[in-house]
Amino acid sequence: MRNTDEFASVLKELRSKKGLSQQQLAEQLNVSRSAVSMWELGTRLPDMRMLGRLAACLDVDSHILLDAIQSAPDEIVNIIVVEDIPTLLQGSIGMIQNIVPEASIVGFESGTEAIAYALANRVSIAFLDIEIDEELNGLELAQRLLEIHPHTNIIYLTNYVEYMKQAIYDHCSGYILKPLSRERVRHELMNLRFPVRGLDL
Repeated sequence: MRNTDEFASVLKELRSKKGLSQQQLAEQLNVSRSAVSMWELGTRLPDMRMLGRLAACLDVDSHILLDAIQSAPDEIVNIIVVEDIPTLLQGSIGMIQNIVPEASIVGFESGTEAIAYALANRVSIAFLDIEIDEELNGLELAQRLLEIHPHTNIIYLTNYVEYMKQAIYDHCSGYILKPLSRERVRHELMNLRFPVRGLDL
């Protein structure tokens, strides 16, 4: 869903933080001041090529602007869980659903299935087992998911502490040692690296 109001608000805030007037931004983009004004009024949206130029002028990742256009106030929070043991997968889904009943939670036993889902759906939060029983482990899966959407919050689920150093290096959102507990899952959801619109805790 295209959200002109959200984009207008984000653009105006980023321009102000950069210390640019509408005219100055327009000159850097080689567009008219009225074009910038219409973007900030929410009456028009820039095309994809212009989004890239805007992001460069404002020194931000282009996904920030793209997310603003694609977001919506009633957006469904998509959460995935990847765990190759079916009983643990179902238990994890049930616990997370109990904490955030308004979210859409989908479980997968393989990283390949999770990637296919992420390509078709914007994933806000991914709970990933690290030692998945296949070629693609949880750390590698996280990198693939972040390539699809850089603002996916990665929360690792594992029995092992030795992966923590790599997880921190990769700037994951959270790290939970099994078994899961309601308190720990809630704590991680309340301290996400990237805020999630519509997540009510």
